[in-house]
Amino acid sequence: MIEPKDNYAVTADPMNEKKSKKIAPLGVTPMLAQYLEIKREHIGSLLFYRMGDFYELFFEDAIEAAHALDITLTKRGKHKNQDIPMCGVPFHAADTYLGRLIRKGFKVAICEQIEDPADARKRGGKSVVKRAVVRVITPGTVTEETLLEARRNNFLASVVEIQESVGMAWVDVSTGSFQTEALSLNQLGGALARVAPTEILVPDRVLETRNGCGDFASQLTDCRDRLTSIPSSRFDSANSEKRLAELYGVNSLDSYGSFSRAELAAAGALVDYLELTQLGKIPRLLPPKQWKNSETLEVDNATRINLELVRTVAGERKGSLLDIMDRTVTGGGSRLLATRLNAPPTDPNIIKERLESVDYFFESERQRLCIRNTLKSVPDIERSLSRLSVDRAGPRDLIAIRNALLATASIRAQLNKLDGKLTGLPTELEKNVTFLGCHDELVMLLTRALIDEPPMFAREGGFIKSGYDMELDRLRSLRDESRNLIVSLQQRYAEETGINSIKIKHNNVLGYFVEMTSMHANKMTEYPTFIHRQTLANATRFTTLELTELERDLGQAAAKSLALEQECFAHLSNEVINSYEAIFNAGTAISEIDLFSGLAELAIERRYVRPTVTGGLEFEIIDGRHPVVEALSTDGERFVSNNCEMKVANRLWLLTGPNMAGKSTFLRQNALITLMAQMGSFVPATSARIGVIDRLFSRVGAADDLARGRSTFMVEMVETAAILNQATARSLVILDEIGRGTATFDGLSIAWAAIEHLHEINGCRTLFATHYHELTSLQSKLDSLVCYTMKIKEWQEEIVFMHELVKGTADRSYGIHVAKIAGLPTEVVDRAKIILEVLEKGEKANSLRSLADDLPLFKDTLKDSNQGKELAESEVDKLLAQIQPDDLSPREALELIYRLKDMVKEFGLG
Repeated sequence: MIEPKDNYAVTADPMNEKKSKKIAPLGVTPMLAQYLEIKREHIGSLLFYRMGDFYELFFEDAIEAAHALDITLTKRGKHKNQDIPMCGVPFHAADTYLGRLIRKGFKVAICEQIEDPADARKRGGKSVVKRAVVRVITPGTVTEETLLEARRNNFLASVVEIQESVGMAWVDVSTGSFQTEALSLNQLGGALARVAPTEILVPDRVLETRNGCGDFASQLTDCRDRLTSIPSSRFDSANSEKRLAELYGVNSLDSYGSFSRAELAAAGALVDYLELTQLGKIPRLLPPKQWKNSETLEVDNATRINLELVRTVAGERKGSLLDIMDRTVTGGGSRLLATRLNAPPTDPNIIKERLESVDYFFESERQRLCIRNTLKSVPDIERSLSRLSVDRAGPRDLIAIRNALLATASIRAQLNKLDGKLTGLPTELEKNVTFLGCHDELVMLLTRALIDEPPMFAREGGFIKSGYDMELDRLRSLRDESRNLIVSLQQRYAEETGINSIKIKHNNVLGYFVEMTSMHANKMTEYPTFIHRQTLANATRFTTLELTELERDLGQAAAKSLALEQECFAHLSNEVINSYEAIFNAGTAISEIDLFSGLAELAIERRYVRPTVTGGLEFEIIDGRHPVVEALSTDGERFVSNNCEMKVANRLWLLTGPNMAGKSTFLRQNALITLMAQMGSFVPATSARIGVIDRLFSRVGAADDLARGRSTFMVEMVETAAILNQATARSLVILDEIGRGTATFDGLSIAWAAIEHLHEINGCRTLFATHYHELTSLQSKLDSLVCYTMKIKEWQEEIVFMHELVKGTADRSYGIHVAKIAGLPTEVVDRAKIILEVLEKGEKANSLRSLADDLPLFKDTLKDSNQGKELAESEVDKLLAQIQPDDLSPREALELIYRLKDMVKEFGLG
């Protein structure tokens, strides 16, 4: 916890610095005037105001920061006769506090002292040290290693709607990855869920529904805590196109793709925001790459949450599919795994090439182990490169790049040694070997110039090796010689005075001084060489002319050597930046090789097999297992595998069975196996053959949405509506207990109609779990529907869950048995049994058994509905044909309009 300012090393009152030449407002100190002026330019950001060795915060900023960081809130000075709230954090530990603020959604403006306080004093008068904001840190613009999660991308996104077309752009500032996507309005939520940006830029008018942005704004409800509104004028597509062309030094963006106006507007606003927050030091961005949603398996936000792909329902990475699959050993490899899991391709050829690379490492144990051992020592090359491009890198980033490039040579050599079992490298690995490149000259330069364990910041110095620069070596010798002279001087003073405890020390206020205990201070009057400087409780400090001269020489040599080291660092950084593209490609190759070898390691460890993904409509998984449930099982019980063989003739499976029997697990495992197969991973099964899926839909679980005022049932219906409206013949749909959130007959009716719609209209591969056993009657009506149930055993009024899927139907839900297992009081369970017997004998229950025989099929009702519509339309046509517009009085025309309106309402045409 930060202590009150009384204990700070800087003891001057921050609100009473010397007055500057600029006249401050009446009653306001010059320093406060400077602070308020800078703060006015950065409303909405916490201002980290540099004062000596601390960043100080004042007024509301201090109150918010103290609460968020759990640090002491104190006060210093007054403004308008009121105490000024204040808190502060040490400069050397600022990153820790910044990270906590950024993770909580704050934006922080970093205000530095841009001149030496000594220079301010030299200006004469009563001057305030010059300060300026050098950067604004926001959740989406972080580049510091200490503020980032190594295994997760940190995306800044921008979205805009132009004439019913939505454009989205996103960038990872820490790696330079830059992408755009053209969307329809109903695709926006899914795209944002896929990218998962930490900050989203939107036009300020979007949040004002009176400006006609209500539908667009509603798509952003789930991420409202990540929105940053900027002026709508920043989203001008024409200006954006010019800005992007200027950024990349081209006359036209055509070589990068055919971008929509909305995409250009979003991308331009994003670049503009980076320029504003980074004060012109925009990170190096790769050319924008267009994302084609038709080329990837689309997964909406609800499905991502239901299946817990990258985060559990509780918001944790641990326990998600991503966590279970991640065997990568580099940050870039882990981020690539998340990217591919979030957006698997739909091209069977791409999937096949990825699987071949995994298979290569799966079959070649020696190479896999050697390469993974090398990869463990590879630093995060992408993020080090990005920091170098914005002058935020340190010597350790150069060492990280050197070490990574050293590893590329080793990996390339290992991949070029063909394993005896294989005739060559798969296409993807061949490409990666090329991308690894050869960087011998740059590696030699960095090795010759840098020590192996340099300090974090270049300003600390001492990171250039001896022998690299002759002038630097000379200055260091002079500096070290002066230090040796100071040691000799201390020995001489001790001999001359006879005071063995005499010491020569240094601090930032006095510089070098001679210190002794107070009991020896009186003796120093005998030696006029010693000039008194300071008296403390237990010690007295002196200086000498000789010591002052030595300090000056030492200071000059140290300053010159540090300045020369900064020049060396700048030169080395430029050499790396000049090879930016080649190094970036090497980083990309390292990430892919790490991913492929990691997936092979996973497959061996978990007994996964290589799937076959085709362009057909088959779905055949033999002995499939749930990857997460199996991996997290701690009781030693073997996971019960199940088959799922859906073909055109049986593409809709209706699952019945009691709770806890494994229906939901079965549904989810097939969805997860599909995702794993299409992203290019081996899968938990003994064999798998899957016709490529274009969209994956899941309606599993139940939760309300209080933020939108939606009940659990309403959420269920919204998600079901999305499925029925968007699923195609190539989609995979898993539905669990549709209709359970309302009255029994309402729920049964909705579930019944949904099944018929999926069968007749969508024609997609579907797994439909339900407790409405009446739905099993549809098996005789719908050609492609087949019934399955979860096998159980009954013994002495107890049930045993076998977790095995078999053909057939369940006649009961066994809900009372489950309630008993859950621990309901015995008297409640007994009473429930009596009530159930009465209900099962009721007339309504008996009537449901013959319901399917009495209802026409969905296609027949559609036909009747269309016939009725055609009849109604013919009646309207007849009426319109009889009208003579020129003969109608105003009253007759009005009556005719009302009559037409009634017909529309009557026949359901509106």
